[in-house]
Amino acid sequence: MKQITASLPFDLPSRAAIRSAVETLVIGAAGGLVFLVANLPGGLISGAMIAVGIAAIAGRQLAMPAMLTQTVLVLLGISIGSVVSKHLIQQVSTYPFTIALLAAATFCATFGSSYYLQRVHGWDRTSAFLAGSPGALSQITILAVERGADLPGIAVVQTMRVIILTAALPMVLALAGVAPSAAPSMTTAIASPLELFVLVIASLALSLVLRLIKFPASWMFGAMIASSVLHGGGWIEGGLPNWVRGAALIGIGALIGSRFARMKVKTLAGHIHAALGSFAVAILVSAIFVGIVVLTTHVKFSDVVVAFAPGAMDAMLALALTLHIDPIFVGAHHLSRFVFVTIATPGIVHLFGRTQDDVDD
Repeated sequence: MKQITASLPFDLPSRAAIRSAVETLVIGAAGGLVFLVANLPGGLISGAMIAVGIAAIAGRQLAMPAMLTQTVLVLLGISIGSVVSKHLIQQVSTYPFTIALLAAATFCATFGSSYYLQRVHGWDRTSAFLAGSPGALSQITILAVERGADLPGIAVVQTMRVIILTAALPMVLALAGVAPSAAPSMTTAIASPLELFVLVIASLALSLVLRLIKFPASWMFGAMIASSVLHGGGWIEGGLPNWVRGAALIGIGALIGSRFARMKVKTLAGHIHAALGSFAVAILVSAIFVGIVVLTTHVKFSDVVVAFAPGAMDAMLALALTLHIDPIFVGAHHLSRFVFVTIATPGIVHLFGRTQDDVDD
């Protein structure tokens, strides 16, 4: 019996983990519904994130098991892919130019934020570069451990950037008049039971394939690609029930907010100014490149803002879904940025960070 248990690809969550997950989702649902009733843009994801974040900072040990997280990401991917149409696919021709500008924006934001952290807050070069790198948090964490960087400081800077962007972007777009000031209707056509079955099976199958080849964000992108192909090709009409899509948005918001559960208040307070300052630098750099794209292409301002926002890939795609923003454009650009960061950051740290001898000492 022990041998069978050891061979399972995953461990079932403990009772404590289940209680923590239930509490996380209940708090997230309450926050999301409050924001939704208040007609705040991006209400479900932003409300869930803020409510869970506040509870986590207050000392609640909130978390979501890996199995639940993967389920949320698959549902989110299916929902994003279900809004794909042939018209959206035809706009892919504009991507090479904007992706090239995104690469430039990523490098400039990384170096700008790093310079700020070194000059203003006295951070060492390695920690500053890793904290200033937008996205790919798991890879950044591994590099931080290997290079002896300031892991708590990096975690605060990276987490605060995601939290602020997820909460603020819907408000900013609404105030600018380029996104609905109230939460858009979640009502869409629901696929038939057979179509839903095909959607789920195809999404899970492709997600597992991408996971085997270590594709980034494999659960979400596998489901998103499968759903996009089925909907874009006209084989499936409609998507998940609206309550399932709403639950996925609450789940991703709760997941982001739960990051604060592993962060001490003292650590957060000690690095908050560095986090806010480096965030301001990154946003300023991104804004310059957003302006260039808006002035030189016909891409909608709201699409460019979310695509160029230096936030978490899953959070930005969730916002694209709830704000009715082109998910193909946003997904292609955030995936590209993930690849840029994953490939370039180790080289940047090697060339500009502390030498390995300094780390070993």
